[in-house]
Amino acid sequence: MSYLKKFERSRKLFERKDRLLSIASLSRLAKLDVGREKRKGIPEVILAEGKLARDVARISQAMVRRTGRAIISRSDGPQVRAVRSLMGEGSKVEYFSRSRMMIVRSKNYKSRRSGGRVGILTAGTSDIPVAEEAEVIAREMGCETRSFYDVGVAGIHRLFEPVRDLLKWGSDVILVVAGREGALPTVVAGIVDVPVIGVPTSRSYGFGEKGLAALAAMLQSCSLGMAVVNIDGGVGAGAIAALIANHVGESRMGKE
Repeated sequence: MSYLKKFERSRKLFERKDRLLSIASLSRLAKLDVGREKRKGIPEVILAEGKLARDVARISQAMVRRTGRAIISRSDGPQVRAVRSLMGEGSKVEYFSRSRMMIVRSKNYKSRRSGGRVGILTAGTSDIPVAEEAEVIAREMGCETRSFYDVGVAGIHRLFEPVRDLLKWGSDVILVVAGREGALPTVVAGIVDVPVIGVPTSRSYGFGEKGLAALAAMLQSCSLGMAVVNIDGGVGAGAIAALIANHVGESRMGKE
């Protein structure tokens, strides 16, 4: 085996080991998967819910030091203030009040663009927080996003213009967020030729409350070409949508 071949083999083995073992320990508080984005294309997301404000701040600080960016979901006011206080002027903190998503970036962090395009529709205005959660994740994974709100089946005439716009734009995947009876994703999946991801929300009451009816309806859908995530699963929906769109985007940019 030539020297160059040995070197290349060693380099690949090192990269593989680096991807598998790139987990940073933050004392006994958390184990940060800082290599997740390199390994599988999806960044680590810090769930703030259930954590002390100071712990969220420390974990976010460690993540920014290692990767240049921290993505925090389900954060509240005290947690946001703690992060802002600890990070200081050396980082930029962006907070989305509807979805409670928070993005912290170092000043020299450069966001990438993949060329992927993710379209987002919501059935009602109350579904926007979950939709925004997915949108933030898709953007942080390099995608362009385009959203239309309050286009549910209760007034189905509202739906067709946004769908036409997303298809004309060249959306690679469409996220459809709905509560109540969860009918909108089925309708959309029946009229478009791109993958649809149904996102049930807990914005419902009565029989089938807290998103159960919406989830059941989406899982029972007869429209092919649709997948479904968990109730209020905006982060998961945004991640899988971005994975799909990023592969399409890379192919698209390679042809241009």
